[in-house]
Amino acid sequence: MVRPRTPPERSISSNRGGSVDFHLRDEELPTHWYNFLRDLPAPLPEARQVGRPTPAELAERIRPRALLEQNNPTVPWVPIPEPVIDRLIQCGRPTPLRRARRLEQYLQTPARIYCKREDQLVTGSFKLTTALAQAYYARQEGREVLVSETGAGQWGMAVALASQMFGLRGHVFMARCSLEQKPYRRYFMELLGTHVDPSPSGRTRVGRELLARHPGHPGSIGSAISEAIETSLETPGAAYLSGSNINHVHLHQTLLGLEVRKQLELARESRLDELIACAGGGSNLCGLMLPFLKEKREGAPLRFLAVESTAAPRLTQGTYEYCRSDVAGYTPEVLAYSMGKDFVPEPVHVGGLRNHNSSPLVSLLRRHGLLDAMAFDEQVALEAGRVLLKTEGILVAPESSHAVAAAIDSALRVRGTGEEKVIVLLASGSGFLDLEGYHQVLGGGS
Repeated sequence: MVRPRTPPERSISSNRGGSVDFHLRDEELPTHWYNFLRDLPAPLPEARQVGRPTPAELAERIRPRALLEQNNPTVPWVPIPEPVIDRLIQCGRPTPLRRARRLEQYLQTPARIYCKREDQLVTGSFKLTTALAQAYYARQEGREVLVSETGAGQWGMAVALASQMFGLRGHVFMARCSLEQKPYRRYFMELLGTHVDPSPSGRTRVGRELLARHPGHPGSIGSAISEAIETSLETPGAAYLSGSNINHVHLHQTLLGLEVRKQLELARESRLDELIACAGGGSNLCGLMLPFLKEKREGAPLRFLAVESTAAPRLTQGTYEYCRSDVAGYTPEVLAYSMGKDFVPEPVHVGGLRNHNSSPLVSLLRRHGLLDAMAFDEQVALEAGRVLLKTEGILVAPESSHAVAAAIDSALRVRGTGEEKVIVLLASGSGFLDLEGYHQVLGGGS
């Protein structure tokens, strides 16, 4: 699905045998999001609505209605509003696909490695793709304030910019350890007029309770979600937005996979063997992979690989159980892989992967054998990030470096065999605001 304008000339930029970038013109940006629900191996298990008011009743109060409807669309393709398309283009979509030839040469592998460059969006992260859509629908409904949570800060930056672009105010709760590790993300949000609180904070009831029980609590996505929902319920004109785990978020992010499909055609690739993404809440993974799910289920030899942190290894070591995303009980109980409701991840530098549970959609794919998973510690992952920087000049976020580590591992497995393999890894975010983390983990040596 492309915009009905003059047929574009496709763009390839080359540097004489080095890396090659495959660009789509603005007019090639998809005009519709892809409804993946019909491709799932089974219906998503029903969420348990425990409590009074129920999580569903709370959602009706704080989420824009259009987004609730997009959790279960009835059409194969959901049209993207023109104002959202215009803002997406303004902010850098479509993003390029990079053939990482110098990385291939460094690894001495016959594999062909492609890197989807979400780090080139103006906030340095794929998160902006859904933030713009959610802010638009909130404004259409007359909301005045966008409230949300953020782990590493990339989603918070996206919410802050989207708020300004659609004339709204922003309020973000950021996991305390990440806020301390990555202060420049806070500065970016505040520069745009968004109020930022650490989580746990003294602003909310749940934050005060967490701090009373654990004064040195490092914070988590779970604590920040609870504080954001509590604040949304108590703030007139507020809308609560999610950066991951929810069907409408995954729907908006299908632009990633739709673009990759076109770009692989542009690269004249007749095969695709692996799609690799880091796994936090799962929206970057779903955005990349779900547009390819139908052909995988029809027998295409395509591997989906989720890469998580050993600090929160839900898909590799967790239990498939009913769990909540937050600590206060505002969210429904969903069937997903989880480390348990009381699990508090270590304050590692991969804040976007410090979730105690996975999304029900990602978990369903894992449960049915459609999604493989592996975990790396941050030392190994960030070393892979350094390799990508040294070979391709691309500095990815610590979260994205996990996908790089997995791609390197996969490419090395065919070294010396001559076996062809086409790998697409998702560079979901930029690492320029994570240099302190790289320095603390790797030091200054090479």
